[in-house]
Amino acid sequence: MPTYTPPVADTRFVLDKVLGLHAYANLPRFAAATPDMVDAILEEGGRLCAEQFFPLNQSGDAEGCTRHEDGSVTTPTGFREAYRQLAEGGWIGLGAPEAYGGQGLPHVLSVAFEEYLISSNIAFAMYPGLTQGAIAAILVAGSEEQKALYLPRMVAGDWAGTMNLTEPHCGTDLGLIKTRAEPKGDGSYSITGTKILISAGEHDLADNIVHLVLAKLPGAPGGTKGISLFIVPKFLPDAEGRPGARNAVSCGSIEEKMGIHANSTCVMNYDGATGWLIGEANKGLAAMFVMMNAARLGVGLQGLGIAEIAYQNAVAYAKERRQGRALTGPAEPDKPADTLFVHPDVRRMLMEARAGAEGARALALWGALQVDLARHAPEAAEREAADEMISLVTPVIKGHLTDLGYQIATEAQQVFGGHGYIREYGMEQYVRDARIAMIYEGTNGVQAMDLVGRKLPRQGGKAAMALFALIAADIAEAREGAQAELAVRLEKAVGEVQAALMWLMQHGMKDPNNAGAAAYPLMTLMGIVLIGWMWLKMARAAQKGLDAGEGDRAFLDAKLVTARFYAERILPDAGALRRKLEGGAEAVMALPVEAF
Repeated sequence: MPTYTPPVADTRFVLDKVLGLHAYANLPRFAAATPDMVDAILEEGGRLCAEQFFPLNQSGDAEGCTRHEDGSVTTPTGFREAYRQLAEGGWIGLGAPEAYGGQGLPHVLSVAFEEYLISSNIAFAMYPGLTQGAIAAILVAGSEEQKALYLPRMVAGDWAGTMNLTEPHCGTDLGLIKTRAEPKGDGSYSITGTKILISAGEHDLADNIVHLVLAKLPGAPGGTKGISLFIVPKFLPDAEGRPGARNAVSCGSIEEKMGIHANSTCVMNYDGATGWLIGEANKGLAAMFVMMNAARLGVGLQGLGIAEIAYQNAVAYAKERRQGRALTGPAEPDKPADTLFVHPDVRRMLMEARAGAEGARALALWGALQVDLARHAPEAAEREAADEMISLVTPVIKGHLTDLGYQIATEAQQVFGGHGYIREYGMEQYVRDARIAMIYEGTNGVQAMDLVGRKLPRQGGKAAMALFALIAADIAEAREGAQAELAVRLEKAVGEVQAALMWLMQHGMKDPNNAGAAAYPLMTLMGIVLIGWMWLKMARAAQKGLDAGEGDRAFLDAKLVTARFYAERILPDAGALRRKLEGGAEAVMALPVEAF
């Protein structure tokens, strides 16, 4: 049976020593995030996840969701009670504005808790996760009346939320959607169409479900320029704002999936359902992208969450399982065999998992801090810079962290050998659950193309240059200290990224397929470098603690060793990735279709 211990000490180290959360106490929301408050949230949130939500993970996966003849859906045993605990504790609204009943705490703190929730039970975490995304979209694009009606109930967890984009004939290419919105003459619209792959589309956890639906108005422009966004609640709110008459939206079926069985992924049928426009007509995609960008960062967090729990269980198994002897001679001659920890290849897999998970945590929390700064920094220029920075790295966080999550889950399963393939040990579920994160909210290939086609060239590469300047400044400082070797290795990897970008500038315009073929290795290359940057920051923070005689020496020593492992064993991949993308598109595109 798997186990889970929230990595509270590591989260606190990143927040306190790497990001310096205390330095932002003068900003809105951060003043309330005192050290005592942060400790309480991490400790209590971690305990709640480990004790209440984690025990439902395997049972929820085995039971799944049940659709009934009336179109209603029942979640697995224990989910309703667990969701009520989450809602009543105020955890759904941790980072939501106080004006709507939220706790008004920094987004970075909400993200720290969300990691624990995902690790403990990813399918369960998706229900409040979709609600938080819908809250973000309504906050940005909703009218004051819509905010007043929906947000307090969603923040409290009484009502849930979803996002409805995909249709049977289109996924990423949203310009092809067929769902129609006809004006009813009273300010509302009649929504008709079918949406598929809708996470948390129907369930029994909340009193109402607020669907955010993309649809087209009569006479709308073609393509994505003609998309509008609508609020379509499961139950129409009555005059007092309570769930009233049932709307004409229903779950047609639950998708049979590889993983995340305990989340109800639905086909949703809209049969003249009543909805209300959010924001401007034909500007719905911009409003939905607020939710999608939040979701993409959240999905990157799913990669981290799965990586962490898979790593923890692989370590526990490797400490107990005895197989073979150390290459240098028996480590424990009085035992019939040594533990798996004596084998370098097992150590390799565990160190890759450790370095990946801890580095991903630092990057995810750094990204969350940029979201906070984009909203609350005192100067407009600071807010703009942070917004540009998080926009640039969002496809990398989503793409690279979910790739890592799946890779780490698979390698953790490998540590178990044959037992990893058996359901009892839990590892096969983590592999199954991790796989979807590379697909939904824009496949990782789409993230790579977004990075190359939109984010890097934006404003003449202004954000990329700012990012490289930050990394260069840290490298310059570190070259004079104990982490000089790590700094040199990181500098070389950054040089590989910059050389790759120069090649792309020279050859991408000449042949757009060169950009398409280079996109994925470039995204991976940037992910490796960004996590390497985080390891430089963590190593410097750990060294500072050791030099001052502060903190847990074993913890800090482990940070330095793991940073060295990342520098020696992962950063060198940057050169191979650059050479791969410089291979161009010719061989990729050469074979005629009929030859496949």
